[in-house]
Amino acid sequence: MKDSLRRTLRFAFALIASAALVLPVILPTNAVSAAPSIGTNARAAALIDVTSGRLLYSSNGDTPMRIASLTKIMTAIVAIEHGRLTDVVKTPKRAVGKEGSSIYLQLGEEMTLHNMLYGLMLRSGNDAATAIAEHVGGSEAGFVHLMNEKAAFIGLTNSSFKNPHGLDEEGHYSSANDLAKLSAYALRNQAFAEIVRTKVKQVPNPHDSWNYAWKNKNKMLTLYEGADGVKTGYTKKSFRCLVSSATRGGQQLAAVTINDGDDWNDHSHLLDWGFEHFPLQTVAEKGEAIAGYPYALGGSFRYPLQEGEQSTIHTKLTLIDPLSTGYALGERGTLEFQMQGVTIGIVPVYEPDSVRMEFQQ
Repeated sequence: MKDSLRRTLRFAFALIASAALVLPVILPTNAVSAAPSIGTNARAAALIDVTSGRLLYSSNGDTPMRIASLTKIMTAIVAIEHGRLTDVVKTPKRAVGKEGSSIYLQLGEEMTLHNMLYGLMLRSGNDAATAIAEHVGGSEAGFVHLMNEKAAFIGLTNSSFKNPHGLDEEGHYSSANDLAKLSAYALRNQAFAEIVRTKVKQVPNPHDSWNYAWKNKNKMLTLYEGADGVKTGYTKKSFRCLVSSATRGGQQLAAVTINDGDDWNDHSHLLDWGFEHFPLQTVAEKGEAIAGYPYALGGSFRYPLQEGEQSTIHTKLTLIDPLSTGYALGERGTLEFQMQGVTIGIVPVYEPDSVRMEFQQ
């Protein structure tokens, strides 16, 4: 009898799963109104919505280029994820007197990894980058391996890292689009986000009676309303490079320019353009019923959309096996949101009174 019931349930599930459960979302039917064009003075540029990862703008975005100290975005997130912020980093010989920007570490000087990351990101210390790399990776080469491993994990297809600081080196490069994706990934990390939005950081100084006081080189933090990151960069071969981020109305955007002589203004215009023409919109609310089914969404879904784009979104409901553990706990499947055939988000589906649903965002 039990086997017969099991076969019946599986047959019912197979019928449901085989159906093309593509459900139209009831949304405005406005025609899509394309955002006005925008340009920069950069050789390459990109703009991304941090929460969704949607690229809102790209110009020459997949071209590999020298990126100077924008490299340190990768250095910082790898150090945060692979190290411990409370670790004490001892300055090695290779870090002392490193060319380029510096926080002037002395041989054997000790500092927590957390504080050294402030020196890395606010003052762009190449000596801090080298010290961090050797501490976290065991050697600079070991750390560079972790950088490239992380690049592959994030899906950076036009990036190759040869060092942790960004000084010009053959085979060391990234692209505007990759840097946008990397920045969005890093900004979702609380420790990283806190460091890059800091305007001034005081750190204990073992050599004098006063603390180090590091002022952030990123002028966007004072020039642009809502600015909260990320990193400046410059070498004689890469020229001026910048990644900036800002948050307005609960939406965070990140802009990238490579080789841009007017980057402060260009970033202000890019961010303004993004906030105006691609606002973060609520597509579906947690608890919202699914028409034709006794189920509800386990979470809200928000996405940056230009005018009229909501009418192009469709959903696909995928149900799970009724004999699975998830089903027994109230889960019923997932609702996939698609735009122009591309998946832009997935939200779990539950019984309306499921205990698990209460813990979903």
